[in-house]
Amino acid sequence: MTYTDILEALKKLTLAERLALMEATLRLMRDELQQHEPPPAEQDKAQQLAAAATTLLPDYTSDSELTSFTALDSEDFYEAR
Repeated sequence: MTYTDILEALKKLTLAERLALMEATLRLMRDELQQHEPPPAEQDKAQQLAAAATTLLPDYTSDSELTSFTALDSEDFYEAR
């Protein structure tokens, strides 16, 4: 069945039937997304961030281009009004 065939078939349904079909379709899509992409737990996210930081540590200790703005860390910051 092509996209055009589906649209033509939808036109033949009542508004209530189309709404029920949309709800069922969204439910199926939500279920499928949850099966394929489980949200990372907070602990997993923290572990991923720690691993990334460890991986990048040599770059930050040896590449002055990455840390050039840290020279401003000791200066006071005042919001412009």
